[in-house]
Amino acid sequence: MSKLAISTKNHRGEEIPMKKILILNGGPRKNNNTAKLLASAREGAASAGASVETIDLYNLNFTDCRSCLACKNKKIAVPWKCYWKDGLTETLEKVYEADAIIIGSPIYFGEPTGEVRSFMVRSTFPALSYDDYESTFTGKIDVGIILTMNADQDYYDEHYKPRMEEYFWPFHFLNGKTEILASCDTLQVPDYSRYRMASWDETKKKAHHAEQFPKDLQAAFDLGKRLASQQ
Repeated sequence: MSKLAISTKNHRGEEIPMKKILILNGGPRKNNNTAKLLASAREGAASAGASVETIDLYNLNFTDCRSCLACKNKKIAVPWKCYWKDGLTETLEKVYEADAIIIGSPIYFGEPTGEVRSFMVRSTFPALSYDDYESTFTGKIDVGIILTMNADQDYYDEHYKPRMEEYFWPFHFLNGKTEILASCDTLQVPDYSRYRMASWDETKKKAHHAEQFPKDLQAAFDLGKRLASQQ
């Protein structure tokens, strides 16, 4: 797998390869919690000198794995690529060229979005060898995952955290590190009086958001910077 020849120079004039970071918004909202955290992660990666691109998965027309098994065909020279052609194909090519990806998803009904799951399967299943269940992927891509949810931190730690670590386990087939950042008890809407959401106290929600969300933005910034810096 070849990376694009993008580089910069250090103070001695020596060429330094520029990291390529791909940001993937797996939520339907382009200006809400998940998108804002991903934008902060993008800023962090850029501050470390990385080349960064953001893609909204909801803008793409694609499906989950179609079980065509082209990636398992013995005639295929590159077994770790998804060969199904649709709206995700170009994005997957960019994934294969990246040093790290950062994918964000809200938690809906206790799960990441369907777009995120479909992307995960399409980007990792081809690398799963049915000969020995090891990875056939020849590169290394680190993965950062940003989750936003209405659940509070205690509930996430007790119920969601182990589930999410297991859920995103397939990314290990990309041979890199996987890190999950959870933003909990988020502000769902700007005006709760307009919706049937009487279970939540709007005043408490807004107070928590004002105090916690800036910290989550900083954590996302740090995540982006870290992924763009680590070897």
